[in-house]
Amino acid sequence: MNNQSFVSNWKKIQETVLTNLLKGIPTSFLGSKLRTSLYSNIFSKIGKSVYIQYGVEFINTSCIEIGDNVQIFRGVNLDASGHKNNKICLADKVSFNYGVDIKALNNTSIYIDESTFIGPYVCIAGPGNIKIGKNCLIAAQSGIFANNHIYSDPTQPIALQGVTSEGILIEDDCWLGSGVKVLDGVTIGKGSVIGAGSVVTKNIPPFSVAVGVPARVIKSRNIKLAESSILRLT
Repeated sequence: MNNQSFVSNWKKIQETVLTNLLKGIPTSFLGSKLRTSLYSNIFSKIGKSVYIQYGVEFINTSCIEIGDNVQIFRGVNLDASGHKNNKICLADKVSFNYGVDIKALNNTSIYIDESTFIGPYVCIAGPGNIKIGKNCLIAAQSGIFANNHIYSDPTQPIALQGVTSEGILIEDDCWLGSGVKVLDGVTIGKGSVIGAGSVVTKNIPPFSVAVGVPARVIKSRNIKLAESSILRLT
């Protein structure tokens, strides 16, 4: 075994021992401080005043970055396994409620910017790159999926035909209602609101309100933009 393999295996052992040992400690000021302190040895980065409840699952911690004042509640799963270039990055003041599931698969970057709130049981998954901007609100049980299964060959099982992935961008100050689904290749423009239960299959312009399956824009939040659109049509 060469030195590089030894270091890699040692890091995996550290991760396995620490994450399994520390995730079961009941949540308290001491429990959270202990997790944050010892996790600094195995994460790519972990910031100041981070709050991590018990029962949080981390996989491939060397590819996970956590900023300052981040809150991660019980039952969250952050999985960066599968590729050495995977990356999950939580910027300062990001908050994850219960049961959030994040998966970076196959050379994937998932970046969640400052002061964004992710509600209970939201699922975010690659392998396409995903970026969620600042001050966003993603409500409970929403799904953000940066991939599509290939199914063009009816003689082969769909699971064996691979996937396509273009990536997803959700710009700053967006609000996704409960149960929204965002599909691969979509950009949701800054300041947009997506109604509960909607399925976003196409790009949404900035400051839009969109609802439905598939989601369609029903109005603009920006009066000046709306007025200019009317003038162009007259």
